[in-house]
Amino acid sequence: MLKSRGIFSRIYTLSILAFLYAPMAVMIFFSFNASSSTAVFGGFSLYWYQELLRNAVARQALQHTLLLAFLAASISVVLGTAAAVGIDRMRRRWMKTLLLNVTNLPLVNPEIVTGISMMLLFVFASRLLRLPNLFGFASLLIAHITFCLPYVILSVLPKLRQTDPHLAEAAQDLGCSQVKAFFKVVLPVIANGVVSAFLMAFTISLDDFVVSNFTNGPSYQTLPLYIYSMTKKRVKPDMYALSSLIFVAIFLLLLLSNLAQARSERKRSRIEN
Repeated sequence: MLKSRGIFSRIYTLSILAFLYAPMAVMIFFSFNASSSTAVFGGFSLYWYQELLRNAVARQALQHTLLLAFLAASISVVLGTAAAVGIDRMRRRWMKTLLLNVTNLPLVNPEIVTGISMMLLFVFASRLLRLPNLFGFASLLIAHITFCLPYVILSVLPKLRQTDPHLAEAAQDLGCSQVKAFFKVVLPVIANGVVSAFLMAFTISLDDFVVSNFTNGPSYQTLPLYIYSMTKKRVKPDMYALSSLIFVAIFLLLLLSNLAQARSERKRSRIEN
């Protein structure tokens, strides 16, 4: 009976993994297709990867996307870590619960609602400040920071709760200021959570389309918006190649992050034992 349950659980797990990663596998497979057909494999070729290097518009959209994702993730990590520390040190339980609920609200809020509200905010601000147009890189960056912050806070808070609250107090007793105690003692302990929060914010910003569609301007186009503009005609296989490269890069980043986190946990368990 137990053996049959184990086999069923393995089959179920493999089925879920196949359902999730089959589209990625098909995309990577056809990125090496010699022909432009998505139904017939014309042979193995790197032609579409070469075409990707010749596509100046796609390269520029990729540069815009990577720059936007890096800045949004970096700023979100700084602001989100500070917010998580403030929430964790709150004495009043009702205030902490209220702030956590407010923080979780953007997570359950539909992206289209967030996009429309951000668009209306920028329109109102441009009229209030009498500026011709606020839509562009600045509006995209503010919007991406807004929806990345909750993920950062929820990633850092569990690490803070696992940390001994007396570590910072001990550092202050030894002569450190509050800021120095945080950077010298608390931050190294929660570093894994901060790195995980950065990677999560980076990937979320990297593939965002809905909010970017409402807050972008004509002068700054991200990769998801560029690919969407191609769907009105036809998505060329060089986009399969680009998406495959991004998928492999993100997969390797997550793999290295998990390996580093597992190594640090093993070191911590050895020290405690």
